[in-house]
Amino acid sequence: MAHYTPWLTHWWTSQNGFPVDCAMSGGAKYSRQDLEIMPKLAGNLQHLKGQHEAFFRDMMIGFSGWGMDPMDLKNPFRYSEGSVHLWQGDEDGLVPVTLQRYIAERLPWIHYYEIAGAGHVFPYADGMGEAILRALLLGEK
Repeated sequence: MAHYTPWLTHWWTSQNGFPVDCAMSGGAKYSRQDLEIMPKLAGNLQHLKGQHEAFFRDMMIGFSGWGMDPMDLKNPFRYSEGSVHLWQGDEDGLVPVTLQRYIAERLPWIHYYEIAGAGHVFPYADGMGEAILRALLLGEK
């Protein structure tokens, strides 16, 4: 629907009176870790301002034609001197872990890190930012 009638998708997602089965309506499956982290973030997020517009844009990107197949992407690093790092919590209820595993298996220039017991907001967990920087800058796992 988002691909063929973007105006209808925008209208539907901007209506407060209609039920929506999405993360915004509480339909997301958050991990235990996510539920512990999210209250700490509440003061730092402007989750109400532009919430519907952000959701609409996410739907447009997720469900519209991209004009290419992500699996056809070539290594963007000319001499294989770099890589893309991809982190995923194995309890992420918003982005399927199987999708990330599939991509990482087929694109060898992606370094995949799967974090046990982590959900969607794991980068905000204590020490996670430092661990990500160490992986990027020092090559630590």
